[in-house]
Order: sequence, then structure tokens, then C-alpha cells
Amino acid sequence: MAINLKRSQVIIREKRLKSVIGYRGSIKDLAEKSQSGCLKNANRGFSQATNCNSGCAQGHLSSITDTAIVNHGPVGCAGDVAGANAGFQWGQHIRGWDKKNVQIINTNMTEKAVVFGGDKILKEAVHAAYERFHPRVIFVTTSCASGIIGDDIEATLKDAEAEVGIPVVPVFCDGFRSQIWASGFDAAFHAILTRVIKPPEKKRPEVVNVINFTASGRAAVTEIFGRLGLVPQFGIPYSSIEQIERWSESAATISICGTLGGYLGNGLEQKFGVPYVTALQPHGINGFDDWLRKLGNVVGKQQEVEAYLAEQKELAAPELEEIERKLKGKRVVVGMGPSFAHNYIRFLEDFGMNVEWGFSWHYDSKHDHGGCPSCTLELSKREKDIPVSVSDQQNHEIINLLKKVKPDIYIGRHPGQSVWATKVGIPTIMVSDEYSAFGYQGTIDFGHRIIDTLANNSLAVNLAKRIRLPYTDWWYDQDPFTFMESESKSHVTIS
Repeated sequence: MAINLKRSQVIIREKRLKSVIGYRGSIKDLAEKSQSGCLKNANRGFSQATNCNSGCAQGHLSSITDTAIVNHGPVGCAGDVAGANAGFQWGQHIRGWDKKNVQIINTNMTEKAVVFGGDKILKEAVHAAYERFHPRVIFVTTSCASGIIGDDIEATLKDAEAEVGIPVVPVFCDGFRSQIWASGFDAAFHAILTRVIKPPEKKRPEVVNVINFTASGRAAVTEIFGRLGLVPQFGIPYSSIEQIERWSESAATISICGTLGGYLGNGLEQKFGVPYVTALQPHGINGFDDWLRKLGNVVGKQQEVEAYLAEQKELAAPELEEIERKLKGKRVVVGMGPSFAHNYIRFLEDFGMNVEWGFSWHYDSKHDHGGCPSCTLELSKREKDIPVSVSDQQNHEIINLLKKVKPDIYIGRHPGQSVWATKVGIPTIMVSDEYSAFGYQGTIDFGHRIIDTLANNSLAVNLAKRIRLPYTDWWYDQDPFTFMESESKSHVTIS
């Protein structure tokens, strides 16, 4: 369906993209069910804690350099500000900027506000944010509490905006609205598309919007794009409001992550005519080739792209062959967000490794531009049918399966989850940087990182000897997906 930018609230992924948080089966089955519209969410009789979509919205918006956030909820809903601040500090560090904290105020809703309404304290918080930080825009993120009691957020903010004289923008990311925390990214981008980005004053044919997280790979992307006669414009984090306002003037938009960038990229194309490049993620050789070629096709730089790729292939071939020789046959389990998981499975298989299982935290049956995600389709066309599941970061499922499969290495993308694989005694790589394995040199570097991790597994071995995990033998004797109500349970066995 088309993105509806006339609404004040984003349509959540469960409805818009038919996303699920529970599935067990194989990559071919997942792709077939996605294309036929038959994929169903598998409920769980037991779940451990997971993330909240408010954190994704708030964390992303708070790293815009000249904004302030008002979090309208109980003080506990501001608990993830510490994580957002740590990420913001890291992004400033890699840019060589002077450090400052995220600019977030919490309304501290109490029982009184829940009973009598929180409109008054919300308006007071908007004024406090304006007076304390002097931002260009104030974003107001909602919470379960403010959503349940039905505060008239839009009316309150309309009055507050008239009083402070700058945009005061609601971001509807109540935790109960969606079970998929990536819906928070969509809520943030919906607010930006509807209230921040302006119609173009002129077109800048050399500029390409690059949607990412911390953008640690800025130098590499700038060098590559420079070879093509292009200039990258990174965001949304660490951009100013003035920079974001001009995203409608660019020649194209491309993303480092399909899960992150789809809503903003397609929204820019739909509202302002800026083409969104839909491709595999640029991790691994085949993914990077597809990513850069699709960009070249959109902006008319096909010849420059082919010349660059031919040069890189020749330079990288000897080292890639050596890496593949050392990694061939090594057994790996992958656990990441959906786009990262399926893209990393692809390039780890290209290394000659055997992916024994792939977890994704959620799964989108389709993307906003339509159709099954390209990374899932590409994997499903291969001869090997890889076992996959959708876990919503349920550690009891992941640890149980790791105990049974006993892979040589686990590669994940969440620090709070990856540490458990290490405690099981399995060497682990935590992919915190979205530019890990980016392009030819990044792929080579990541291959050496895997080799080094396999060669020195003493941390995992010693932790496993000394740490007692919170699960008993009773649980390890069960099927990892015992609590998942899934019609696909019998389709894949665990060896």
C-alpha cells in the first residue's frame, strides 16, 4: 500500500507490511508464504522481555543536532535515554565534535496525570524544553500511559506550538501500538516527512541521501561516491534541521539497512519524487555490487560504477580467496534484524561457511515499495534451504538452539543478546557498526575478524566454565520453539 502521509500517526508494520515476530521454518518457505500472502504470526505461550518501539523513535530523533525531545510518559519510559545518550556520544566522538548530551525532557506522568489527564504537564514540558535548549524543532514522543488515557496530544501541541513559535511535532510511538520495535523508526520518519522536510527550492543532481545509523563509514562512502561524481548526504542522525529540510532536493535516496530506510526512502519518492534505490544491502561482495549498480542505474552512472567494481574485484580477489579457504565449512548461526540477518546469511554462505540457522528479530512480509524483501528472495533462489526463525530476541529460544546446534561461531547484532552466546561457550561477533562488511575492503576486514575470533576462543570457553545460565536441563531437553504456536514446526528439524 502507498504510504499515507495525510495521517498524523504512522500505520504500524503489522498492518502495513504484514510483519510478524513469530515464525519457524526455512528461507524458501518464508519467501513462498510472503509472496502468496499466507504468512501468519505465530504467538508464544511464554515470552521474555523485548524492546519498545518508543526507544527506536526517540533514539533516532534525539541525535538530530538542533532538536529537543519531550517524552510524554512516566519517568520509567525515559530509562532508555542512557542508551540513546551513549550512542549520541559515540557518534560525536567519531566525528571529532565537542561532546554534548541528548536534549530530552520527560513529563514524569504519575497516578494523578493518569487519572486527570496529562495535557497540563505536557505543555509545561514543551515550554521547559524550549527555554532550556532553544531548539529548531521539538518532537514529542508518546508512551503507553499517554496513549491509554487518551490525552489529546495534537490539540495540546498545536496550542504549545503557537506559544513557543517553533514546530512542535507529535511522534506516536506508544509501546503497545506495535510489537515490532522498528515501527518506532517509521513513526520518527513519518514526523519528519510530514512536518520537517520541505518542497525543493532547487534540485541538486550530484547529492544522494544516505540513510544510516551512526554513519561510521562516511569516509569510505564519500570516496566511492566521489569516483562516481556524487556527494553523499548522511542522516538522519547527526544532521541539523536545515540539512534535513533539503532532503527533497537530492537526486536519489539509498539506505544501509532495508528495515531502517524503507519508510523514509519511499516517502521521499512518493511525496517529492526523489527515487529510492531498492537493492540488497552493501554487505559482502554480491550485496555491495547490487547496491552500487542499482544506485548507478538510478542516477545515470552505470559506466563509472562498472569501472570501479572491476578495479575492486581485481584488487580483492587474492585475499578473498584466502579468506574463503580458511572459512570454508565453518558452521555459523546468525541473529540480527531482518534485513541484516538475511543479507549476512547470504555473504557468509558466499564465504563458504555453513549457516546452520538464521534468527531475525522480526520479519516484514513486504517492503513499502511492494513485494517480498529482495534479500529474502535472493536467498530462497539458492539450492540450499536454510533453516530460519523469527525470534523477537527471545533468549530462551536462541540459547536452547545454540546448545543443540553447537556452531563454530555466532554472529549477532544486539549487545544484550550476543553476550549470552558467549556465555554458552560459543565465540561471538557482535556487529554494532552498520558499516561492518561494507564494500570490498569491509568484506575482507570482516572475514579476517571471523578468522581471528575462531582462532582465539578463550573468552567464550572460560566464561562457559564459570557462569551458570538461568536455564535448567529441563529447558534444554525441550524443542527450542516449544512455546511457539507455529504451523511450520514440523518443516525443519534441528540436527
